[in-house]
Amino acid sequence: MPNIRTRLLVVLVVLFGSLTVAGPAPATAATLPGSLWFDETPLTVQNGRFTDGHGREVVLRGYNVSGETKLAENNGLPFASVADAKKSATALRSLGGGNSIRFLLSWAYAEPVRGQVDTTYLAAATAQMRAFLDTGIRVYPDFHQDLYSRYLFDPDSWYTGDGAPKWAVDAGNYPDESCGICLFWGQNITQNEAVKQASYDFWHNEYGLQDAFLATAQKTMSYIEQNVSAAEFAGVVGFDPYNEPHAGVHDSGQTSRTWERDVLWPFYEKFRARMDAAGWQDKPLFAEPNLFWNANIDFQKQEGGLLDAGTLGPRYVFNTHFYDQKAISGIFMWGKAKDGQYAGDFGTVRDRASATRTPAIISEFGHPLAGSVSDKAPTVLKAMYQALDSRVPGASWWSNPAGSGPVLSGSQWQWDIYNGRHHELMNANPDKVLTTGDAWNDEDLSAVRLDDSGTPVLRQDGRLLDRIYPSATSGTTVAFTYEDRSRDGDTTLTWNPVPGSLPNVAQLVGSGQYGLLVWRSNTGTAPTELHLPASFPTGSTTVVSDLGAAYAPPSYTSATPIGVAAEPGGTGSRRLLLTDSDSGVLHYALVTNGANSPSTTVLNAARSELAAWAARTAGQHMVDPPLTSGRRLYPDERAGD
Repeated sequence: MPNIRTRLLVVLVVLFGSLTVAGPAPATAATLPGSLWFDETPLTVQNGRFTDGHGREVVLRGYNVSGETKLAENNGLPFASVADAKKSATALRSLGGGNSIRFLLSWAYAEPVRGQVDTTYLAAATAQMRAFLDTGIRVYPDFHQDLYSRYLFDPDSWYTGDGAPKWAVDAGNYPDESCGICLFWGQNITQNEAVKQASYDFWHNEYGLQDAFLATAQKTMSYIEQNVSAAEFAGVVGFDPYNEPHAGVHDSGQTSRTWERDVLWPFYEKFRARMDAAGWQDKPLFAEPNLFWNANIDFQKQEGGLLDAGTLGPRYVFNTHFYDQKAISGIFMWGKAKDGQYAGDFGTVRDRASATRTPAIISEFGHPLAGSVSDKAPTVLKAMYQALDSRVPGASWWSNPAGSGPVLSGSQWQWDIYNGRHHELMNANPDKVLTTGDAWNDEDLSAVRLDDSGTPVLRQDGRLLDRIYPSATSGTTVAFTYEDRSRDGDTTLTWNPVPGSLPNVAQLVGSGQYGLLVWRSNTGTAPTELHLPASFPTGSTTVVSDLGAAYAPPSYTSATPIGVAAEPGGTGSRRLLLTDSDSGVLHYALVTNGANSPSTTVLNAARSELAAWAARTAGQHMVDPPLTSGRRLYPDERAGD
């Protein structure tokens, strides 16, 4: 699927040693369709959380866009066209429930000739990025690399890489690449001498490689800032400088921990300075530790996690990946994932972020959807989303909601609409044309594909991907859980059933999906928002809260404690808006699609059960306004039912 890009003439101006990249002036962006007065504010880092302009805690959920950047067929761009980017953005919001993306960029295509930034590439990448920003989706770009560079690999190699340009590889006298007996492409990181030595050279700035990369990164960020509108730039969250950093080779006496301290962290400080110079001074750097710091196979794990970086916020975000290598191996984990499988792993991420006083984001997680271990995917992904929502397993959540910890942001790998329809010449070899899966090192992880009509469709259970989550909380999140009832084949996975001690809540939920948020108010002027999946049509959604109760909630107004509105961007996705007007008060809201015209009696009883449960488990009294506040009246209410 190679494409020929329209060439644009852009001027590079060098002045007093500072390079400003000029491009075509962006069109003035109109207010996003569906926007409300509290939308479209930039995010900052405050008190260890992502925070919007109204002081609300924000959770970012979405996908990596996309592995296509790692391929040559579209010249290092996620999409063949802006039209495809727009199609993908709409589907990501409406089908995948995402409010954010990690947008991959390629150093090889940004700087194909040393010292010369390809502004045609930057223009095309920025235009595709704007397709997401104009759909109300927040973006954080990522200069991506795997195995350092594709140019390290022979045309007939079993493997390939992405990242550094050819001139950067040509600068070093690297040995012929070979991984030896490798079952997985990632083994090249520690077994392929060419990859190891090239990585070492980058981190030690041999041949001025790191300096060149930093200069290109600054020019890229300057270009983006100058070629999007102010409203669009507000939707750019920050920047991920370098995917999955690894030393390659340690110096004598060096450990993975001291490498992070003495090599990796100084690189991030240099990148941070480049962000400031490019006009990104108010946006955080998404800092990744050594990629093996949280490996779940003991012999792979290395000490790290930015243990010596001190306090990171508000200028940095703790950014990490997690894949279950035991499950992917097919050897170290037999059977499926279970309730609470990753509570400990993701709890460690929460603890590191808390220690550094900054939010955490798991910017890659996922599992193969084809191959010998693909049968584990439904349970592995459910367990990962469960662990993003709460550090408490479902079996004990209702008895210990206060142990949930913050709701984690995350970006699933990946969102590639061309999955199964590629035309990639692996390592530029015309005799190795890859079409299946992700067309990269035998991976197949995309949550989406195009059907024969060119329409994006999900490859995973929509109940798993399109989820309730608190996208913006007016105050502090105390606890959150979501039971998605996703499927593993014909089996419905229910890991967090409503306990029998809450019979009326259980009756309301029935066999349906439900989410439950507990938060403490903080005199917020803007409402709390929860994403409503497509499986929660307004007409069959029930909300039971201390703020009121509603079946088929009304449209949002500032005077409506419980209301529904469109999410910004015009994709048809919706959100639930909960408005309180107090400070320091504990609130709760149960949202379910399991009820069918519930009676006032059941709603009252469920509300009483939840109020008692929340007061008992959180230890504080909550405001209890009249039930009729902010909800529709039912015909049978007049009969006193």
